[in-house]
Amino acid sequence: MRKKWTGLTAFFLAFLLAFLLAFQPVYAKTREQIQQEREEKKQEQQSTQSKYNETQGKLSDLQEEQDVLQEEIDELDAQLVEVIASVGLMEEQIEDTQEQIVQAQEDYDAAKAQEEAQYQAMKARLRYLYEKGDTSYMELLTKASNWSDMLNQAEYIEKLHEYDQKMLNAYIAIKEEVEVKKNQLEDKKSELESQRYELKQEEAAMEEMLEEKKAVSADYDTQIAKVRQEAAAYKAQIKQQNAELKQLDEEENAIIKAEEERRKKEEEARKKQEEEAKKAQGGQQDSSSSTSSSASSSGSSSGSGSSGGGSKTVPPATGSTGTDIAQYACQFVGNPYVLGGTSLTDGADCSGFIWAVYKQYGYSLPRTSTAQRSAGREVSYGEAQPGDIICYAGHVALYLGGGRIVHASTARTGIKYGYATYRPILTVRRIVG
Repeated sequence: MRKKWTGLTAFFLAFLLAFLLAFQPVYAKTREQIQQEREEKKQEQQSTQSKYNETQGKLSDLQEEQDVLQEEIDELDAQLVEVIASVGLMEEQIEDTQEQIVQAQEDYDAAKAQEEAQYQAMKARLRYLYEKGDTSYMELLTKASNWSDMLNQAEYIEKLHEYDQKMLNAYIAIKEEVEVKKNQLEDKKSELESQRYELKQEEAAMEEMLEEKKAVSADYDTQIAKVRQEAAAYKAQIKQQNAELKQLDEEENAIIKAEEERRKKEEEARKKQEEEAKKAQGGQQDSSSSTSSSASSSGSSSGSGSSGGGSKTVPPATGSTGTDIAQYACQFVGNPYVLGGTSLTDGADCSGFIWAVYKQYGYSLPRTSTAQRSAGREVSYGEAQPGDIICYAGHVALYLGGGRIVHASTARTGIKYGYATYRPILTVRRIVG
């Protein structure tokens, strides 16, 4: 009876094992299909990421161009204010000159009137003397009581003529002087009006130029808004692709887990079958030589593609030349800009970036951009070599050669490449060599 029951058990276990092998779970996708789909999805994501990076670069360039344009607008605004103020001052001078011209005209008219009055008085006296004839002079002289008195009378007549002539000459001189002054004032007024006209023309030209630049700035706003929309669309697409990749990982993990469970059940069923078979044979073989196969899992273990997020590290510095330093600094392009920061990986500002790069080579530079303008020795921009520090107003960058720089630009762009002459250069400092 026991042998019969043991035989049935063995038959049942064999049937169960065959059933498990015959009816394996059927999935909508195989692991190979998921892996292929994941690879395709990753390539799509890389393409989308590349497009997103392009939009970020384009956005950065547009923003920088707009910033430069805004500086031009601000400078033009300041110049326009100065011109308008000059026009106002010119108009005040013209008004003041006109008042002086009016006053000069009045002075001229008064002097001319005085000249005319003096001339008429002198003419009346002369007429009186000529009408009396020589007898009047003789009477005036004969009335003298003595020779001295007669000389005095003659001297009096001469002085009277001298006085009339002197006064007439004085009024003529005043009239001529006032006339010269009036002409000078007229010339000054004419010159001021010409200058005002030219300033008005300049003011109109500046206003037209300002409107054009503001229109261009508004166009930059439109372009920037469009690029931001594109960037947002690419970012959303990347997020969707990440979600799809995660879903594929979950599907593959589910298949791996199911296969592992199936193998474990197959192994358990096989072990029970072997044990029952040994029992059915009456225990002729030593149970210690039973199956030595382990419950090891299949070689195709979880390949979800997830990667451990190790912390970023700073690669060791190599070489010692300015070119080595410049090439070393380029490894950190794309890392963030952090105000006050000095980390090449987690973020630095412009002077912090220069400070940190040179620190890797054993150089101790000043921390601020202002102080770094005095570091090392000065060379001209025409003599600039890779590794030199390009100093601007409130900013520093590392020269790469060929007119190119690498620098911690802004919080928006982070550490990036650029052109050395994009802003006026104050000085170039050489640290190495």
